[in-house]
Amino acid sequence: MVARMRRFLLAICLHFCWLAPAWACVDRLQLDGDFIQGGLVHGLVEPANVRLYLDDVETVIHADGRFILGFDRDAPQQMKLQIVRSDRRECVRSLQVRKRAYDIQRIDGLPPKKVTPAAESLPRIQAEANAIKTARARVDARVDYRSGFRWPVRGPISGVYGSQRVLNGEPRRPHYGVDIAVPVGTPVAAPAPGIVTYVNPDMYFSGGTIVLDHGHGLSSSFLHLHEVQVEVGQTVDQGEVIATVGATGRVTGAHLDWRMNWRSAYIDPQLLVVPMVVKSE
Repeated sequence: MVARMRRFLLAICLHFCWLAPAWACVDRLQLDGDFIQGGLVHGLVEPANVRLYLDDVETVIHADGRFILGFDRDAPQQMKLQIVRSDRRECVRSLQVRKRAYDIQRIDGLPPKKVTPAAESLPRIQAEANAIKTARARVDARVDYRSGFRWPVRGPISGVYGSQRVLNGEPRRPHYGVDIAVPVGTPVAAPAPGIVTYVNPDMYFSGGTIVLDHGHGLSSSFLHLHEVQVEVGQTVDQGEVIATVGATGRVTGAHLDWRMNWRSAYIDPQLLVVPMVVKSE
């Protein structure tokens, strides 16, 4: 009986010791959004003069205590949110991230050149990947993302976030954006305000490309563009035309590939916009 009572008290202690740290360091912690792979969460912490880490990646906290967190396509189902006060007191909250099932396509019998780029193209591919990584690494206190997001173009969705192809038995990189099939020349509007951090009219894989930063490490990328109408450092408003849709880079037809990142995590744009209704002709 005594042993059972001890186990009961220990369980109660562990339960409250697990819950208490989530609030012990701060007066208020609020999280709201999609706790799912590819999701984005909006948060509020008070006081705002703490430091916040998601699995050791520090996030920006605005002066009003608001912040955002993003979950990658393959984010683990349990992630750690760590709060560090100015007096160095720390507490940790466990976040449960829902796992998603992705569309995996297997295609065999392709010519090797359709699967692996030529060796002479590899330096260019690596240089362009590094440039994109640098553009997406911008993290500042701007909060353009608070305007919410709109579709940059409207049309049939021909590719979804997370899907992946296995070509001749070799897994390719997953598709990290949403593809919208519209004709060449269709205007592309900024889904939210931002600052242009990268422009390249002719990348190996993505052709005409723009990266638009929305603040706090959240950015949009627009791929396979025909005509780029902005330049690096330019500030754009929500709805402002920044380019036209093309069929540039490694594609089989005209479409816009819209991608989003929070720091190095790939976010699903479709989770941030209302479902698209396309009127039939």
